[in-house]
Amino acid sequence: MNIDRLVQQSEGSAAIPPVDTWQPALSGEIDILVQEEGTWLHEGQPFARPAIAKLLSTLLRLDDDGYCLVTPVERWRLTVVDRPLVVVEADFHDDAWWFKTQFDDVVRLDAEHPITLTETPGGELAPECAVRFGLAARLHRNVFYRLVEQARVVESASGHSECQLYSAGNWHVLGQWSDSVPSESP
Repeated sequence: MNIDRLVQQSEGSAAIPPVDTWQPALSGEIDILVQEEGTWLHEGQPFARPAIAKLLSTLLRLDDDGYCLVTPVERWRLTVVDRPLVVVEADFHDDAWWFKTQFDDVVRLDAEHPITLTETPGGELAPECAVRFGLAARLHRNVFYRLVEQARVVESASGHSECQLYSAGNWHVLGQWSDSVPSESP
């Protein structure tokens, strides 16, 4: 994988390539680690040029055998501790919440891109939002608190209390609990 050539080819283009249609054989492992809070490291160090991490994020998808960077001719598996993307901004307009990741992906919170509660590496349930190609983004703590301020608390059919957020005609669960005091998510 020639990073400089990829950077040159991507300059001036903000489009996400069709990595879901590319099916090269696995080329091996690449020494890239995405930490739990969303920092991308190469050989144990943060990328010196943030544009490279952003570019690589556009080549990322989740395959059956793990997270992979994909080009038309290569597929490299990398290590992701939790989720490779983090929602760092949230804005409400046009009857929906719009999320932005650390790499400028913009996602409308709706039925196609819902919030789900999944387990973190620490064993806690935390919200994430579907983004693209099997990838999901965790909500940054600041974003989570902003959304909770706009949410409602209701009792679910199973007897749990839920913190729900309205967006694009649907209610999305930000958190749930069974005792009288909700536990803090993210």
